[in-house]
Amino acid sequence: MTTGAGGRGRRPGAGSEEENMAKGPERPNILLLFTDQQRFDTIAGAGFEHMVTPNLDRLARDGCVFTNAFTPNPVCVPARHNLMTGLPARYHGYTANNPHPLDHRLPTLPQILSDNGWHTRAIGKMHFQPPRRHSGFDKMELMEEIPRYREDDEYAMYLKANGWGHIQNIHGVRNLLYMLPQRSLIPEEHHGSTWVGKRSAEFIRTNAGRRPFFLWSSWIQPHPPFDITDSVAELYKDRALPAPLVSETPLGPQAANAARYADFPEGEQAVYNRRMRECYYAAVSLVDKNVGVILDALEETGQLDNTLIMFTSDHGEMLGDHSCYQKMMPYDSAAHIPFVVRYPERVAPGSVRDDFVGLNDILPTVLDVGQLAYPGPLALPGQSALAQNAPRPNHYMEYGRGRGRWISVRTRTHKYNYYYRGGYEELFDLANDPCESRNLLICEPDDPAVADARGELRRTLIELESRWGLENYAAQGELLSLGPDAPGRKTRSSRNGQFPAFPSSLTDAREKESMKPFGEEVLEAVSNEPIVKLHDLDLDAWAANGAPETVIERIRREQL
Repeated sequence: MTTGAGGRGRRPGAGSEEENMAKGPERPNILLLFTDQQRFDTIAGAGFEHMVTPNLDRLARDGCVFTNAFTPNPVCVPARHNLMTGLPARYHGYTANNPHPLDHRLPTLPQILSDNGWHTRAIGKMHFQPPRRHSGFDKMELMEEIPRYREDDEYAMYLKANGWGHIQNIHGVRNLLYMLPQRSLIPEEHHGSTWVGKRSAEFIRTNAGRRPFFLWSSWIQPHPPFDITDSVAELYKDRALPAPLVSETPLGPQAANAARYADFPEGEQAVYNRRMRECYYAAVSLVDKNVGVILDALEETGQLDNTLIMFTSDHGEMLGDHSCYQKMMPYDSAAHIPFVVRYPERVAPGSVRDDFVGLNDILPTVLDVGQLAYPGPLALPGQSALAQNAPRPNHYMEYGRGRGRWISVRTRTHKYNYYYRGGYEELFDLANDPCESRNLLICEPDDPAVADARGELRRTLIELESRWGLENYAAQGELLSLGPDAPGRKTRSSRNGQFPAFPSSLTDAREKESMKPFGEEVLEAVSNEPIVKLHDLDLDAWAANGAPETVIERIRREQL
């Protein structure tokens, strides 16, 4: 546990810019390599041989693989703000992808480092509200999923400058093809994953020999849509891939929505799921290629061994496990993340640790390596992943608020999930059922050992929710039960209804007219994915989400 010293004056270790630059060579650079929606089982060097990840394997050989790394919240915005602040949603306010700004009074990781002389740079997806609020970064080069204004997004402006400004779906077609196989409308040379690698390498080379830096290199992939490039499209075609996990007992209340994210045609789910997985893994391999570009830049400039490198992701992806897709679930497919650390001064090459670690631990780890004190008044739930701490006995996770809220506690042997909607509970024996296929509270409800495990974990979860969770959800030693949904309540559609935003904000009429027609982009995205038959998809739901009728008519005409 790290306790802040409080105060808003000069931070411990902070000096003038001249003093800090003079101390630069003695202090390490910090590089955070960060992906979006990457599962734990996606690095060959961590034991998952179906993957093609030579550069992440290199990190694993040179550093430490943490095998029990989990997100504190399996959704993009809250997970990233736990990382940024070291604090849970009780303090930063993000329980899901909420649109409000971050409380500026909370110290952030880049702010603390900037105050102490590190040059702080963000390259890629940040997911801040508003997007340009730097939160302590000296400079941000953004690549957001759906930029509202092109001028706010460095990657979108890069595409315009390099002859690709006419593309609307710059990160793939989200709304109709969200979880389906598709090809990138941008060639690999200018693809978003390539851009993050190149820009990061350029920053490293430019900054070499100056003050120490903190660089957050943040990819959108393998987050859907899986807009893979031709160079990796067939990489996993003939490889043996893990089969989707199957549940023997019913899942929690969120599962019904999660099952609807994939619009796979009836009778062809297995074929579509296989190809979807190939595309997902191919997206990881394209990121891996660009991790290599960044590592090469560090090595060429003599900075590799003086850089704390951390590779991780905000959360995982269900990927068809338990017939679910996306995240927002307490199961390991969505919660278990990769976590690799390279820092020769403190980390033995090729080491493996099974301690519980997660995104809450990144800020304390950086403070530890940078020999900095936390400047805030609050206690942090995390601890340095490199310190010789007593291993944590459990991992706490949360998501949402109101009826949609759930919380979870995981130990070495069990996981207990509690859903506030109806007070639904799940208990898994991870030692004997690592796939979380059997909810013991359903299949063995009368077993005294099950009752004991449920009671102990429930008490632990109540304590954790009272300490770190949202206020007023645990009171007088119990958890609220907010009741099931009212009879007849409509369950929202889970199909993605997001369309490109920046084309509508363009003010030049000629530029608007030059944009590639939406229907052409959809057809082009699947032209080299023969299993995708657009007329078999739910075009009516797509129309309800706002797709132009002319586009739907053209798709029906050209695909039949």
